[in-house]
Amino acid sequence: MPTPESTRPTRERIVDAAEHLLRTAGLARTTTKEIAREAGCSEAALYKHYRSKEEIFVRVLRDRLPRLNPLLDELGRDPGTLGVAHNLTRVAEHAVRFYRQSLPLAASLFAEPALKKRHFEGVRELGQGPHIPLVALARYLRAERDRGALRPDTDPDAAAALLLGACSQRAFVYDADEGMPPPRSTEEFAADLVRTLLHGLLPDTGPS
Repeated sequence: MPTPESTRPTRERIVDAAEHLLRTAGLARTTTKEIAREAGCSEAALYKHYRSKEEIFVRVLRDRLPRLNPLLDELGRDPGTLGVAHNLTRVAEHAVRFYRQSLPLAASLFAEPALKKRHFEGVRELGQGPHIPLVALARYLRAERDRGALRPDTDPDAAAALLLGACSQRAFVYDADEGMPPPRSTEEFAADLVRTLLHGLLPDTGPS
């Protein structure tokens, strides 16, 4: 009798296997052959569903990690919803969780420059990459500026870099240095970060 796992679609088993290997071995040491073996299929079957390891990696980021890009897409479609402070706090909370989980998956790439170059070339061919959240957040901030919710001299690109940079740095620093004092909760960090950032962005007389 087939097990519940064996009856799951091959495409999903491949993503499950890739997620497990990425978390335990890292991106640099995970190959499509190992993913296929872990998923219980042939490498040829894997390539019927995904054209590259990079495509599988993007699928893991999109489906198995905190959904940062979908949130930014949602805000981009309706920038006036719920106010700037609320929206940016949601983004910061998602970003901290996303970077905390995604940075360890790809960290091993930075020890192998040729592999890193090949990986990012493959990701760019898919229209993806680490710049996507930055571009999307800057687009949202530009829309808020244009509707008058932010100061007219706001630099959306710089503001987006400040917010997402702080979130990724928090994820990196607290993982790298176990001697640091316990961090504030993600919610407290996000609220404090956004409050500080908005001191320089909100109009003198307008609400967020």
